[in-house]
Parts: sequence; structure tokens; C-alpha cells
Amino acid sequence: MTIIHATQDNFTENATKGLVLVDFWAPWCGPCKMIAPVLDELASDVPDVQIVKVDIDEQQKIAAQFGIMSIPTLLVLKDGQPVDQMVGYQPKEAILDRINQHR
Repeated sequence: MTIIHATQDNFTENATKGLVLVDFWAPWCGPCKMIAPVLDELASDVPDVQIVKVDIDEQQKIAAQFGIMSIPTLLVLKDGQPVDQMVGYQPKEAILDRINQHR
């Protein structure tokens, strides 16, 4: 699946159906840059999970809606509801384990 770059206009349609991994990030964040290739791999490895990236500088309302205080924050949504959260850089295996807990 491709990675969606969310805006206020398209977030709801892309993050409310099925299992979704939301990456709250910013271009100036070093750990966010480190996790980007991991998410690219996950997009290929778990095609049934939508990956949505939210730039917190550009989409402050979405970040505020979920109470994001640190980045990167990975939020697992199931049918639009938060079911898991990881803060900071995470290795691919750790992210996969958390996703698999909610399948």
C-alpha cells in the first residue's frame, strides 16, 4: 500500500477504516527521518494496513485531536479508534508486533 500524507481534509477518509498506522512527524525531527525507511518497508510488508503520515507543523489540529506531545509518535487506529501508541524511534519488528496484536 502507498503511504498517505494526511491533511485535515483527507485524514478522516484515510484513517477510519480497518487497521491504520499513523506517523506523527516533522521534517526537522532526526528520529522521524530514521523511521521513514522503516515505514516504507512496512507499507510493502503489510499491505492490509494503511500507513498515514501527519506533519505536525502543517496539521496541528490532527496532532491536537490525538494529544500528540512528542515525535515521532506512531498511533495504531482500528476503525478510527486509537488502540496502541509508540513514542520515539521503533525498529520494524517492534512495530510489526504491535500491529499484529490488533489484527
